Amino acid sequence: MIRAGRRKYTQTSDELAAAMGISIGTFRNKQPYTAEDFPPLISSEDARVKLWDSEQTAAHLAGRPVPALPDEDDDQDLLDRNEAAAELGITPKTWDSYKTHPQIAPHLIKVKGVEHCPRGIVQAFRAAKSASADTGPKGGRPKGSGDMVPRDEISARVGALLDEDPAVTLATVQERLGLSYAAAARALPRLRGERIADLLQAESELTPEAAATRLGYPTAVQRTALASAATELRARQVQRYLERVADVLVGAGLAEQQDAVVQRVEGDVLAAAVLLSGSYAPALVWDERYGWRTAVSRRHPIGKETGTPPEGDGIRYLSEEQQPDPAELLAALTDGRRGTRQPRTIHPAGTALHG
Repeated sequence: MIRAGRRKYTQTSDELAAAMGISIGTFRNKQPYTAEDFPPLISSEDARVKLWDSEQTAAHLAGRPVPALPDEDDDQDLLDRNEAAAELGITPKTWDSYKTHPQIAPHLIKVKGVEHCPRGIVQAFRAAKSASADTGPKGGRPKGSGDMVPRDEISARVGALLDEDPAVTLATVQERLGLSYAAAARALPRLRGERIADLLQAESELTPEAAATRLGYPTAVQRTALASAATELRARQVQRYLERVADVLVGAGLAEQQDAVVQRVEGDVLAAAVLLSGSYAPALVWDERYGWRTAVSRRHPIGKETGTPPEGDGIRYLSEEQQPDPAELLAALTDGRRGTRQPRTIHPAGTALHG
């Protein structure tokens, strides 16, 4: 975590490598920070973006005693995704749903491209979470009205109901939260699927069916929950590939360190965006149907789902493979002669289909 008042000392891998007088490639290959006497990370153990306290690393590199950081918790401590999840006793994936809640979202802070939340905000949310599940509308959703819960709150509110009762029904979700059937039918199976995926990753010997049963999901809803879990596991595998791509782009100076989050854009179709800081394009978008393409917007790089691949000025499809090697993708991005204006359709498993 970033201790209260220490934000200005946050240091990334790139900055630490520069302070050591070595390239980022050498830094990643030799990993000098693994030495026993090197100052510890201030990012969580499993965080993708590594962070240090620059006062500590500067002292170490100068051969001076490394100053200790504060060891008492403070409401202004900044927790990363994994730490915030641990504070609430949930998985990082569940935190991704909770963080959109209006009690949390306005307080999120990006430090060196990594999202953090103040400890006090997380603790206040934890204290209110049980009550929040009971504050939704009780009379159902009036005919013809829109959903009574803002879209960015739906996952957190439905997740709270699922915490209360794993067998909660769509009808109960609709009644308690004032959601339409379509919104409830999207959110509830997806959240059940995420929790099945969490359990399968924690206990590899479990079958998906056994995981669903252990979580208390009724047989009648297991089919949709298991399908959602399969999509979630596929997304988590893709996440690792996207992180490799992002690292290569950062190393080439074309992107800042960031978390490329996999999204479901239509049913179980997966997509993600990597924001660029170079002159080649505002962003890159990966879509499992079409592979990699350039995007014309940093704010909404993926865009609205239309059922057809995006085309037009500034859009270039960079590979015929769904998951090309990151170095090959970089070469295609930086060579304007490569790529096409229209994609080949790619099978989700990675086999290109000629259309």
